[in-house]
Amino acid sequence: MKENTTRKFNIKMQKKLVVLFVLVLLAFAGLCGRLVWIAREDGTRYQKKVLSQQHYDSTTIPFRRGDIVDAKGTKLATSEKVYNVIIDASVMNYRESYVEPTLQALEECFPQLDMEAVRKHVTTNTDSQWYVALKRLPYEDISQFQTMQTDNSNIKGVWFQEEYKRTYPNGSLAADVVGFAGTDNVGHYGLEEYYNDILNGTNGREYGYLNEDSTLERTIKPAVDGYTIHSTIDANIQSIVVKYLEEFNEEHRDEVRTGNGAENVACIIMEVDTGNILAMASTPGYDLNDPRNTEALLGSVMVEEITNANGYQEIRKTDTVITQEVLDGMTEDQIYLNLNNLWKNYCITNTYEPGSTAKPFTVAAALESGAITGNEHYSCNGYLEVGGHKIKCHTYSSGGDGDVDVQSSIAWSCNVALMKIGSTLGKDRFCEFQKTFNFGLKTNVDLAGEARTDTLLYDASTMGPADLATNTFGQNFNVTMIQMITGYCALINGGYYYEPHIVSKITNASGATVQNIEPRVLKQVISEETSAKLRQYCRATVMEEGGSGRTGKTARPAGYAIGGKTGTAQTLPRGNGEYVVSFIGHAPADDPQIAIYVVVDRANAAVQDNARYATVLVRDILTEVLPYMNIFMTEELSEKEIKELNEKQLEITNMYTQKPEEDALENAEGAGGDDQTGSGPAEGTVTDPTGETAPGIAAWKNYPIDPATGYRVNPANGEKFDADTGEPVSGNMDFMGTDVPANPNLSGSQGAQ
Repeated sequence: MKENTTRKFNIKMQKKLVVLFVLVLLAFAGLCGRLVWIAREDGTRYQKKVLSQQHYDSTTIPFRRGDIVDAKGTKLATSEKVYNVIIDASVMNYRESYVEPTLQALEECFPQLDMEAVRKHVTTNTDSQWYVALKRLPYEDISQFQTMQTDNSNIKGVWFQEEYKRTYPNGSLAADVVGFAGTDNVGHYGLEEYYNDILNGTNGREYGYLNEDSTLERTIKPAVDGYTIHSTIDANIQSIVVKYLEEFNEEHRDEVRTGNGAENVACIIMEVDTGNILAMASTPGYDLNDPRNTEALLGSVMVEEITNANGYQEIRKTDTVITQEVLDGMTEDQIYLNLNNLWKNYCITNTYEPGSTAKPFTVAAALESGAITGNEHYSCNGYLEVGGHKIKCHTYSSGGDGDVDVQSSIAWSCNVALMKIGSTLGKDRFCEFQKTFNFGLKTNVDLAGEARTDTLLYDASTMGPADLATNTFGQNFNVTMIQMITGYCALINGGYYYEPHIVSKITNASGATVQNIEPRVLKQVISEETSAKLRQYCRATVMEEGGSGRTGKTARPAGYAIGGKTGTAQTLPRGNGEYVVSFIGHAPADDPQIAIYVVVDRANAAVQDNARYATVLVRDILTEVLPYMNIFMTEELSEKEIKELNEKQLEITNMYTQKPEEDALENAEGAGGDDQTGSGPAEGTVTDPTGETAPGIAAWKNYPIDPATGYRVNPANGEKFDADTGEPVSGNMDFMGTDVPANPNLSGSQGAQ
């Protein structure tokens, strides 16, 4: 019985085991089938999902913005690699043994770090992968930590993000030309803005991907660095210019009113036969490495509004000078507005009336058109009635210049002669030649922000007789500095108008030349013959050939014959006592190689209409620039000039910053203003109190000396003259009657800008 029961049980159990085995086998077969199907139909998706959980980085490799260098390779702007300290709290908290060693290393290597904030972040944001602890550190600041990371395997969760920082090795040097770039690699002003796309490159990337075998691979797409801009600026010439502009600013600071030595003082030096700009600067300036530092605003007149219309900026200023107290009370918007005014380049953005520096252009137009031959003579009695207006010459109070030939119309700066020349030329040809010299148009200099002044000029249909008369001597229309010096180069280089430019070459990161920018002649504006006459006339303005009436003699550097023309322009409204004075010239006089243009906008002085502010700057600048450029002296040196040059050389050698003593020079050369400096009655005439002239010694020598001022004073009208040279003292001049209507397109501020 028992044997039968055991047999039955065994048979029953065996059947069950067989069934169970079959079921398990079927389940396993089904699972295998499913796995095969997944591998065949959807395996790639699952592989990617698994691989995506592996840790790998996809990081941006920043490009390096290209350098800006001067003509000799000196870096004006460059980009240096810097590092951001990034904390990955998730990695640091992966093991407890990582936290303290890493935090201690951070504290030891980066004392400027707020460790309390870092510790709080790491302990409360354990899943955070991105926390910027410090920004833009140089390599030497992070090297110690990197060494500790290598030596200690428990220092985890800190890495360094690479980027580039834009730096300017020479601080404020050539700020107007260079401009600056922000952290976003966007250029503002100057070359940084104009050539922004050329200077910028393309970011690279390091990233992971799956190859055809579904293997995770890493690859690097390298960054493409930006191109380097080679400018025509010579850093040494630029430094000389800036030195004297800043000296002027400091010399006249707070002289009559609180604030800078002038609202603006600016200079351009250009090669006459290429259009290359060797120097371009203005004051006040700013530090390119810290452009938003508001200390640079101190001493400037506060700007209330800047409007952009018709291609130029119109600046409305207040009567308030920015002091620290004023600055503290300014809003953010006011500060930003005034910083924008500081950053712009006066030499290309601001417009103003050129004054008598426009006279050579009028004479050139008359000669070239055949309106005059150059042999004409004009009679000047001090004023001319035009269109019902009495328009005065600067010699109005002394009875005029008398007989004036064409050369003397420029050398003596005679308004009456220029008005008569303009009348012969006619308004149609006058306006045509203004366009020929590109007045009103952009020169297309390769800098951001150049103004277009076409709306600030008359055309023949709107120009009346008085408008033509005043335009002939540079009043009642506006220009920019770059327009003036570019046109002047064409006047004296044979008539060839070169497009001004400030970049000569572009190279890539390896130094290979991408583009050469050659000098470009756009047109011939006057003939070689006319140009030769203008060189002669401008030489007479400075040198002895012009007689005692020459107006630019104080611009001549010792040992050199140069040519040029002074300018003094009233600002609007007329009669406000505010002037823009200037000198534009070339050296050497007979073989021009460079042109120079200096503008002093509303000097901080009791009497502003004194072109000597500009001419002395020109003399000082050229005294250093011409020898540096290996331009040899053309004239014999006097003993006085030798002594002066020796003193200047000693000053430079000892790196003095103060200007050399000029008292003796002032006594010899006088301190008269433009269109009046040395432009009184010619030698050999005497003017009596009735205004009649007669042969004899110069009238000023007979005038009594005022003991209070040291000037000789005409008892008939109070006109003052230098006691030694007879040059009229600033303030005698009145260019035009106050009833002469102003150009309606010039606002009160724009006329001065």
